[in-house]
Amino acid sequence: MAGPAFRRTGLEWFSSLPACLLLLSVVLFSTSSDIHNRMLQLGEQLWSGYYKLRMEPVAPSCDPNRDLEAALAAELAAAPAPDDPMAALLGAADRNPADVRLALERALADCREAHLGYQALQAQLTPGVRAYRAVELFVADLIAFGLSAQKRILVILVMLCAVTATLTRHHIAMRAMETRLDYTVSHTLQTIANVMLLGSSVIFRHASLAADTGITSEALLLHDLWILGFAALVLASLYRLIRVPDDLRPGGSLNQALLAVPLYTVMCLISGTYFAVIGHASGIGIYLGKMMELADMFLNVGLYVWVGMMLKQTQLATRVFNVFRPWRMPPELLAVVAVLVAAVPTAYTGASGIFVIAAGAVIYAELRAAGARRQLALAATAMSGSLGVVLRPCLLVVVIAYLNREVTTDELFGWGRWVFLLTASLFCLVAMGLNRHSRLALAPASQAWPAMRAALKPLLPYVLVIAGVVLVYRVALDVRMDEFSAPRLLPVILLAILGYEHVCRGRQREPGESRHQGLEWSLRSATNDTTAEIGALLLLLGLSVSIGGVIERSHLMQSFPQAFDSAWSAMLLMVLILVVLGMIMDAFGAVILVTATVASIAYASGIHPVHFWMVTLVAFELGYLSPPVALNHLLARQVVGEAEVSAALREGESFYQRHERIIMPLIAMGLALLLVAFVPLLFYA
Repeated sequence: MAGPAFRRTGLEWFSSLPACLLLLSVVLFSTSSDIHNRMLQLGEQLWSGYYKLRMEPVAPSCDPNRDLEAALAAELAAAPAPDDPMAALLGAADRNPADVRLALERALADCREAHLGYQALQAQLTPGVRAYRAVELFVADLIAFGLSAQKRILVILVMLCAVTATLTRHHIAMRAMETRLDYTVSHTLQTIANVMLLGSSVIFRHASLAADTGITSEALLLHDLWILGFAALVLASLYRLIRVPDDLRPGGSLNQALLAVPLYTVMCLISGTYFAVIGHASGIGIYLGKMMELADMFLNVGLYVWVGMMLKQTQLATRVFNVFRPWRMPPELLAVVAVLVAAVPTAYTGASGIFVIAAGAVIYAELRAAGARRQLALAATAMSGSLGVVLRPCLLVVVIAYLNREVTTDELFGWGRWVFLLTASLFCLVAMGLNRHSRLALAPASQAWPAMRAALKPLLPYVLVIAGVVLVYRVALDVRMDEFSAPRLLPVILLAILGYEHVCRGRQREPGESRHQGLEWSLRSATNDTTAEIGALLLLLGLSVSIGGVIERSHLMQSFPQAFDSAWSAMLLMVLILVVLGMIMDAFGAVILVTATVASIAYASGIHPVHFWMVTLVAFELGYLSPPVALNHLLARQVVGEAEVSAALREGESFYQRHERIIMPLIAMGLALLLVAFVPLLFYA
């Protein structure tokens, strides 16, 4: 009988386990490409000419023992009669026997050479080659299947996780559902939005079938998967609407209830209504279908969320904080250190929101334990994912370079280092200057250094595990750790870390550390969190693309000049537009929209492409920290808890003290945006 650790709830069997298998399949398919490349190289090293041995040799159809004289006589006898007028027209009236013989000799030589090659290949086809070839061809078929299945996996993953997020009330909204009115309004509008999504997908399918161009079986299957998924989403929201939880307070305010409506619902209602009014009811379905064009990118987003949730299950973040604890830093300085250290994993988890979800709770708890005010801890938690988006190997930068030939990842990451130093310095100045409430008195170095060295020791095994996985990929598969390989390496690294903790933490625990529950429990908990987060993020991302479609079809950008005489005027407009897009759209959807609309205006106005995209990244981060949406603050509240945020609002006497968590990041990132946007223009505008 299975032990208690292996008993899953019905929701886990329905969502977490399939989602885990889907994510593992993505890692497997992407890694199999590396394995296959390495197998081809190894096969060529072991057996010269292995590329010819990959397929079963086909025996030549010609006869190597053909009688040359008989063939020559037959050819000459088959020559047309001299009085044949058609032969004269075709130039075949006179055939030189010497030329015919030479042609037959060459053909016979080629035939014998082909037979010799065939025999040589047959001789090389030893049982070892055949066994190796069978494995290599299986891996090749696996890659082909994985590439063809990417879109199907994405649709299934999005819809499975979206249903889970609905059932667990995990969609991202401006505020949590606290009253019965909040709950009723939120789920009523969710149901209406989901019906819109279902209807748009059905209409899009019918329009595709009626099109003269026809539709492939693969495209039809994707249509059917979207429809089944949205039908399940409608049923899930209806179930939630009927089954009202008992823990909600009675009553409520309509204005407050509207703030509890998920952001994806608001976007769906806006875009669905717009498309219906202009007579384009299939609009949402069309723009959701555009996700399929970048299926690998969106699957990478899912992998990064999974990586973040697995990171949350490890002791890695806590052990990193332990390194700085001996210095007894004031809370403001520790907040700066936390945000700076978080920049590296932020870059590897792909986007700021993912890291806030993954490590935000740990950062907040550590800062509070060090004596930080709630407002300061919340500000640092929200900003923990903001500085690393310009560092290698951030997925968002890779997407920008993929969609825009004017820039490369090397250029963007090269200048991104300088942008990171600027934003880090500004945040340090704001935190240690404007916001400092405590005395800057560090522990003596004679006390702090020994304790810091002792705290580094538990980190060494983690470093060795990470280095070991990276080294195995480098040596065995010839894969370097970079922005392109990170999505498939990071899940393996985190699985290795969870495996290490499974083996070691049961025997060795720090004082006060809770008992480790095991690898299966950690992986299951991480995947439970992942399913809801993927559903919330990817559905929000998909509807962000739909909002981008509204902006595109309404020709809003065409109301602006398509080129400015002054780069300064153009940059001012760019900054305003990009910050607003960051407020209302997900990063990946916003990048797609900016690429299609705003970028060309910037280039035509004399703004350098690399400069423009650096401004875009900083503007987006400012938008994620800016009301009315302030996505990073919403995610911080989601991981910290509504009670802590409510308590923080009651702290302090002045307006600034009560809203420090919002104002402090705005000051730091706002100054950074102004400097990044306008200072470079002094040198080239």
